[in-house]
Amino acid sequence: MFYTQLRSFHAVATEGGFTAASHVLNIGQPTITSQVRALEERYGVELFHRRGRSVSLTEAGRGLFAISQRMMSQEAEALDYLNALGGFHTGHIRVGAVGPYHVTEMLSELAAHYPALELTVSIGNSKEMLRRLLDFRTDVAVLAQVADDPRFIAVPYSTNRFVGFMRSDHPLAAQPDVSLAELAAQRLVMREQGSTTRLAFEKAMAAAGIDHSNCMEIGSRDADWMAVHRGIGIGVVSEAEFVTHENLVTRQIRDAEILMTEHVVYLAERRDSRLIRAFMSIVEGILAERDRKSSGEADGR
Repeated sequence: MFYTQLRSFHAVATEGGFTAASHVLNIGQPTITSQVRALEERYGVELFHRRGRSVSLTEAGRGLFAISQRMMSQEAEALDYLNALGGFHTGHIRVGAVGPYHVTEMLSELAAHYPALELTVSIGNSKEMLRRLLDFRTDVAVLAQVADDPRFIAVPYSTNRFVGFMRSDHPLAAQPDVSLAELAAQRLVMREQGSTTRLAFEKAMAAAGIDHSNCMEIGSRDADWMAVHRGIGIGVVSEAEFVTHENLVTRQIRDAEILMTEHVVYLAERRDSRLIRAFMSIVEGILAERDRKSSGEADGR
């Protein structure tokens, strides 16, 4: 009974609410509520501040959550181990990414090699993905913004240039390329604070001493794309992330080389996880094949 109550507590703390936790555990919300309340009453503690439908951890709740995170991680490690002994007949790997474009190649290879594995993909900005790794809600993440932090292991995966993108009838589309100043003179459609794309572009603009105050913040890639498509402004994106469309075009930025390097990231303390090692073996295989093709093309010239 204690473990069931603790699992419900952990789900509420992780998901930020009782309803969200019920969806994750596939248990009715009243059951989740009663289990957490029973845990609090049994030990005479308050684990959550409840404000309507929103909840936040109390000091006691934060302490228990730190312990439950380790417990859930160890449970995942035990499942990884047993699944590995069985040849990965079952298992569930949770992958985070800043966008689907960075991760689909890996997932395709993973599914081909381990068809019985269950895959879950979460999309968000780099800051959110790192937080999900630390909370043990994600096993591996594919992202660009990686701090020098010993808690993480980050493997470089690919590097791509930034380009401006706009409607094909935009005045700048008539040019072969664009400058930072020309971009700054337009209304820019940008991601939210914490987005790697936004951070890299703003750093380049600041280095060039250019102000870009005419900015519209939109918190998703799809919404950015739609805003540009409707002529609201122009955007900036990694070449790998641009989705071809008949009404949209990209232009190189001629006076700045803004690069984004995607990394595959996981917790250092989970380096021995069988599922993570299987995922990283797929990544290593893709990188090795890419290097082989690159060497072959160089030798052929």
